[in-house]
Amino acid sequence: MSVADHSRIVVLGTSCCGKTTLCRELARSMGRPHIELDQLYWGPQWTPRADFEERVELAIAAEQWIADGNYSKVRAAIWTRATALIWLNYSFPIVLWRALRRTCIRIATRQELFAGNRESILQSFFHHDGIPWWVVRTFHRRQRELRQLFKQPEYLHLELFELRRPEEAAAMAAAVSARPQATAPGAAVEV
Repeated sequence: MSVADHSRIVVLGTSCCGKTTLCRELARSMGRPHIELDQLYWGPQWTPRADFEERVELAIAAEQWIADGNYSKVRAAIWTRATALIWLNYSFPIVLWRALRRTCIRIATRQELFAGNRESILQSFFHHDGIPWWVVRTFHRRQRELRQLFKQPEYLHLELFELRRPEEAAAMAAAVSARPQATAPGAAVEV
């Protein structure tokens, strides 16, 4: 079965591996709504939204979607409803390079993120939870945790697509894009 044959897909992996980029490409090509968990989670001034779980429940109630993110708080709800997982399981050097590059670009361009938030030098490089440090601290643990989660009985219904190199993700996106589109292009889900 191809990933395009699935109605509800989760793209997951460690921070900065390219989840959102792949998710957007697939959602556009497949005509599915894109659920970006970071968008649903973060409020102004990097404050978690109190209604995050309710926002996620509303978004995943749809019959078709593609979601990206790793929030353990809503994992059971999302994975139970999903039909497939795409795991971007790239090497540590690739992910760390992407984290550093993305963070520097966002700081330099003052790119606005979720709820008007922006990354800063102080927050990104001198705070314990800055993205590059987060990648260093969580990369190997997240790989181990995900492998264990995939074996859990409640998730055995999910078809797993493990991609180990960015070229594999690009090939998947190209293959899905080449298929005839069934519905209108998807858009990010705003709840």
